[in-house]
Amino acid sequence: MILSYPEQKQYGLALHTSTPELGLAISNFAGDSRFCNWSLGRSLSALMHQYLVEFIAPQTWEDLAFIAVANGPGGFTGTRIGVVTARTLAQQLDIPLFAVSTLASIAWTHHLDMLENSEGDVIAVQMPAQRSQVFTAIYQVNVSGSGLTPLLPDAVMTLEEWQQTLKHLSTPYHLIQAPTELENSVSSLLALAYLDWQQGKRPHWSEALPFYGQHPVES
Repeated sequence: MILSYPEQKQYGLALHTSTPELGLAISNFAGDSRFCNWSLGRSLSALMHQYLVEFIAPQTWEDLAFIAVANGPGGFTGTRIGVVTARTLAQQLDIPLFAVSTLASIAWTHHLDMLENSEGDVIAVQMPAQRSQVFTAIYQVNVSGSGLTPLLPDAVMTLEEWQQTLKHLSTPYHLIQAPTELENSVSSLLALAYLDWQQGKRPHWSEALPFYGQHPVES
């Protein structure tokens, strides 16, 4: 596959805050890449800007060609903070913002970790939610290597409903349990956004919306 890179000296930046941990990744997709994670807990909102400024150096905001953000599912507060921060940056810098599913980034990490060729494989992802429910999604790895196609978009359902959904799936699949530290998939989040970038997609910052799945307070 022929790669098309962002303009010279421009980078992609990814933010993952769907858990109390902060995950950041940056790359120019031409040999200069790095990522890092911090367990910030309740200090995420207070410290995120500081960590972001320190992490991006020696690059500057003007070096960014696009931003990617995990838009959930995950923790309500962390997801909101990440999406709001990413939207603000993309608006001020006038650059595209890719909102990437937390579950999609987990599926892509699994795809990259597999030793055998997994193109065309179907990956089902589940993650615990509140009130005895689970966040779910099903993806197929594109044969062209251009990312994932959602067969079942992000949803929230009971475990019994999810099991019935998998039971009636007509194709073999890999079932993935979401890891506790979701920010470790921040590199996959950036990679998925870059694949969309290669395909000419340039989403406006206003299109990036969080997916909570559940109301934070039970009614």
